[in-house]
Amino acid sequence: MSKKTNILLGFLSLMLLLPLTVKAQPKYEVRAAWVTTAYGLDWPRTRATSPATMKRQQQELIEILDKLKAAHFNTVLFQARTRGDVLYRSDIEPMNSVLTGKKYGDPGYDPLAFAVEECHKRGMECHAWMVTLPLGNRKHVNYLGARSVTKTHRNICVPYGRQWYLNAGNPETKEYLMSLVREVVTRYDVDGVHFDFLRYPEHARRFPDSYDYNKRSRGRSLEQWRRDNLTEILRYIYGKVKELKPWVKVSTSPVGKYRDTSRYPSRGWNAYHAVYQDVQGWLGEGIQDQIYPMMYFRGNHFYPFALDWQEQSNGRHIVPGLGIYFLHPSEGNWSLDEIERQLRFVRTEQMAGEAHYRVAFLMDNTQGLYDLLKEEFYTCPALQPAMPWLDNQAPSAPSALQVNRRDDGTTSLVWKAAADNDPSNAPTYVVYASDSLPVDIRNPHYIVATGIRDTCFVYAPILPWEGFKHFAVTAIDRYGNESNPCQEGQPAQKPGNVRKE
Repeated sequence: MSKKTNILLGFLSLMLLLPLTVKAQPKYEVRAAWVTTAYGLDWPRTRATSPATMKRQQQELIEILDKLKAAHFNTVLFQARTRGDVLYRSDIEPMNSVLTGKKYGDPGYDPLAFAVEECHKRGMECHAWMVTLPLGNRKHVNYLGARSVTKTHRNICVPYGRQWYLNAGNPETKEYLMSLVREVVTRYDVDGVHFDFLRYPEHARRFPDSYDYNKRSRGRSLEQWRRDNLTEILRYIYGKVKELKPWVKVSTSPVGKYRDTSRYPSRGWNAYHAVYQDVQGWLGEGIQDQIYPMMYFRGNHFYPFALDWQEQSNGRHIVPGLGIYFLHPSEGNWSLDEIERQLRFVRTEQMAGEAHYRVAFLMDNTQGLYDLLKEEFYTCPALQPAMPWLDNQAPSAPSALQVNRRDDGTTSLVWKAAADNDPSNAPTYVVYASDSLPVDIRNPHYIVATGIRDTCFVYAPILPWEGFKHFAVTAIDRYGNESNPCQEGQPAQKPGNVRKE
């Protein structure tokens, strides 16, 4: 029996041995979904051409967010830039016509601002998902006309095949991309910026960058020079974002296989060789807070490579992207247990969480996936994993918790604010409830609310007689550090981080 066969059998055996029931729910876990705005794939479906249709378009997004919240998702990757156009009010690039059906059309509101506000109302993070280098085909570029980056910044754009791209080999490209990121980070209260297509076209043997290579390679091979170009773009943007708002997460969605592993070959399609992404180099250098590798594979094209990411994470968040679209009959008709095994594996290996591509397949409950998540995997809320490489100091605990039980079955909570070591960033609050004191805040099933921005909260159980009796409140900063609790009827404790690895 060959070594490769032994490896294959080993991973199959591992999956068979995973327990049939889900382990205790993790308290800290990224539960993300990509909301694709390109071509209106996930949103929007209605064109905003009047006040009424604008409201309908907004309501469509609200319905998506409500359904995600009901299943205890905590992260929305909202596509804010597609290919040379955007879904926010920009001074640099035009608004995507998917919003209005019209060139340069304004829907009457700012979609990114709306998405951020609605996510935060529900205690969810909103990350601005930005396509980086591809600019679209010739027809799209011509449609954008004078406002296309191929016209406004022609020197950093190159045609390849039937597509246009920003040229990663031109140092001005990182400046242009950062100008877009700066708009997003300074104008909007986003929790992260998430880069997609920060890669060259596959192999790109005839990509028109020979002039830049000859001018700037300094003895490096073409392959290494291209990897270094992508790394320099990310290094530059990461540093600038941290200067602006250090708590804003910087992430990418690289190709799902880094390169061949000692366990299994990638069969030629991987981040490092095919599209020149040195993602493990990015992790090792610390210029990523999270990565969402596109793990749209199954069997031994998923498990060895997911494990490889985790082993090389340098403590950063590894959040495998799951190809849930393959559950649809027209896409791949995978069986639901394929995704279920991947979810179990991610938890067994204690990765930071998972992301689902794309949200429409959750909304449609394709093969019962949404029900599976809500009823088995995401049965209670989860908090964001902390980022100790950026900040590991928890806020002070809230204090003076007052609990007022009302005749209508609701309970009003009021407390005094906590303070953080970063005075520019007020912490948010998590409310816990149970039938005993002290409330055990280690148990995520006792979380009844997250992302509270005020120092008050009204707890309203679905059925009054099912309501909890006792409460506790903690403060969380934007790096994920959680304070000690302020327990009902007890004085506040000294500051300290209760996060457990």
